[in-house]
Amino acid sequence: CTSPVADANSWWSLAMNPIQRPEMYIIGAQPVCSQLPGLSPGQRKLCQLYQEHMVFIGEGARSAIKECQYQFRQRRWNCSTVDNTSVFGRVMKIGSRETAFTYAVSAAGVVNAISRACREGELSSCGCSRTARPKDLPRDWLWGGCGDNVEYGYRFAKEFVDAKEREKNYVRGSEEQARMLMNLQNNEAGRRAVYKLADVACKCHGVSGSCSLKTCWLQLADFRKVGDLLKEKYDSAAAMRISRKGKLELVNNRFNMPTQEDLVYVDPSPDYCLRNETTGSLGTQGRLCNKTSEGMDGCELMCCGRGYDQFKSVQVERCHCKFHWCCYVKCKKCTEIVDQYVCK
Repeated sequence: CTSPVADANSWWSLAMNPIQRPEMYIIGAQPVCSQLPGLSPGQRKLCQLYQEHMVFIGEGARSAIKECQYQFRQRRWNCSTVDNTSVFGRVMKIGSRETAFTYAVSAAGVVNAISRACREGELSSCGCSRTARPKDLPRDWLWGGCGDNVEYGYRFAKEFVDAKEREKNYVRGSEEQARMLMNLQNNEAGRRAVYKLADVACKCHGVSGSCSLKTCWLQLADFRKVGDLLKEKYDSAAAMRISRKGKLELVNNRFNMPTQEDLVYVDPSPDYCLRNETTGSLGTQGRLCNKTSEGMDGCELMCCGRGYDQFKSVQVERCHCKFHWCCYVKCKKCTEIVDQYVCK
């Protein structure tokens, strides 16, 4: 169930190489946008209009990859990257649950990074958040501290990330159109996760910390919370197919139609047990596993029944830490020999 839609190049590759800020380029030299790999024609045009944003798109992609690898660290597919401009390799050609999560968390990473850059004054086209005062905020609390500009971050991420999908025309009802609609749905779910979790933060003012006055602003949630939410959406992702009218529809009508906050997929996932050059699966040979766990990180499931090897390793940790007045902590180093297990 592979789809020929996914291109070898992706804007995710901005995460792999540091991007120089526009002011670092000499006037008359080759423009920055022509030097960046993985951009579609539409994204390259946006790059030319918003060159200073590209640094933060790269930062957003890096945080997304890091979060993806954290969320799937104990799974057969662990969000491994490969050394080319596709970043995740051929596995992204399959419209699976894992691909759905990757698109969502990547779009979320861009919203997160751009919103913060606005607040920090790094971008000339945006500033602090202009979100209206929440109705439930106590009357005597001040509203208007410099908040994360999640509205601008959402809008820009929608333009940039979706550009690659929207600039192509596919035959109505085709597999290619199904994959395009799947990507757009998951991009939107990722952006909405950041928007939904942004909340009010406040700071106290007053004599001797009396907190007689509070100033409040809009603040993004920690990106780990966004990753946790999208992982829940991954677990409940909806299987879809393309209709003759060119719309995604549920494979099983007993379930509710997904909302714009939900993830969707159009292909079943490979088992990721063995290395497969065609699907891009790296396999689980050599992966560490937990002998006592019955979950996906357990040796039985992680190793797909192939068995595992045991070896001993030396771990060095800080121990016997003591606080010394004033003001530092002094620790000793303890070594411990532990058993570890790797899949055959």
